[in-house]
Amino acid sequence: MMKGNSRRAVLLGDLFTIKHGYAFKGEFFGSEGSHIVLTPGNFFDEGGFKNKGDKEKWYSGTIPEEYILSQGDLLVAMTEQAEGLLGSAALVPENGRYLHNQRLGLIQNLSGVEKRFLYYLFNSQPVRQQIRASCSGVKVRHTSPSRIYEVKVGIPPLPIQRKIAAILSAYDDLIENNIRRIHILEEMAHNLYRDWFVKFRFPGHQHARFTDSPLGPIPEGWEVSVLGEHLIALESGKRPKGGTKDLEFGVPSVGAENIFGIGMHNYQSEKYVSRDFFEGMRKGIVKDGDVALYKDGAYIGRSAYFRDSFPHAQFCVNEHVFLLRTTEKRLTQNILYLWLQEPATVSAVRATNANAAQPGINQTGVKGLSLIVPPVDIAGRFDELAEPSLALIVSLAKRNETLRRTRDLLLPRLISGEVDVSELDIAVPEEAET
Repeated sequence: MMKGNSRRAVLLGDLFTIKHGYAFKGEFFGSEGSHIVLTPGNFFDEGGFKNKGDKEKWYSGTIPEEYILSQGDLLVAMTEQAEGLLGSAALVPENGRYLHNQRLGLIQNLSGVEKRFLYYLFNSQPVRQQIRASCSGVKVRHTSPSRIYEVKVGIPPLPIQRKIAAILSAYDDLIENNIRRIHILEEMAHNLYRDWFVKFRFPGHQHARFTDSPLGPIPEGWEVSVLGEHLIALESGKRPKGGTKDLEFGVPSVGAENIFGIGMHNYQSEKYVSRDFFEGMRKGIVKDGDVALYKDGAYIGRSAYFRDSFPHAQFCVNEHVFLLRTTEKRLTQNILYLWLQEPATVSAVRATNANAAQPGINQTGVKGLSLIVPPVDIAGRFDELAEPSLALIVSLAKRNETLRRTRDLLLPRLISGEVDVSELDIAVPEEAET
């Protein structure tokens, strides 16, 4: 019997089988449908499930029932849809909402291994490296069940597997809980904005008089203006000629791929510029509190809020991102961000694009966007109410990044047995799937 840190050398093929997914027809993909077709793009590079928001592939065609996934199903990416995704694993978060396509393998028929431990095993570097080494293809790399079966691993006894899974799951559970809190706080901030600035249910609105404006009736003392009148900065950055692919360290340079809200950032997709290049930049250096706008590409109009040194204390943006900055007391950075997040504003931003072949917006179009601004006292009172929620969102996002880094440092040490958990008193499920 194995004890302590001992590991049994096996092939992955001794532990499970892999079921290929279904080739769902592209003609039925769209923004609406009954189910979401999962792809490797729904996985993070380091493993774990990613919600793609407005980029999800909804399916409206006939669905073979055997390819409807269940909550807790373990999937592995068989195709490198983007660099780093091959071999990444994820657990399905919701029952019956997702579909299993041919680029993913469904792990089934487990033998001698606990599912949650196997999930972390897949996302450990020794396993990922072996899977990547087994791939074929030139333009798009891929692997197969038979190649994954040949990957060599060392696994501890089931009781140790359960303890390792319990430790790492505790970090993931904290991260998920914080994400849920972030979503609630963000919705609270959006609802508050809509009450005050769309429905005009601000304090004292019962006694307000309304007057006509180009954007419809507005309270007296409020004003229809254009964005450019309130900005002290509207600028984009740049990256060196030839790109940044070879740089693994330096000053982070954020591109359009990381413009999606507040308290959200994918550190794995980051690029860098050299310190010398950064110090030579005149524009595009992020100041704390800057609002960012997706400038050109498929998703123009998306925005982000960089504040409280998140995602970095020092970084810049590239030429695909606008930074917006205002010191106007009637249009604070909090109000600016929440206004840009409104669907009507996103549509207005996209409407300034005049080139369907190469979607993009320019400074003139952004500056000319119409908006309603409140009196200084209303803006100040709104900020006092919205600020705690927005600040807590960023605080939780920072905590999550610390949790992720700690988990990722622990994972290889636990999987390899460098950290012995055999004597630890850890509550684990009585039964594990095998």
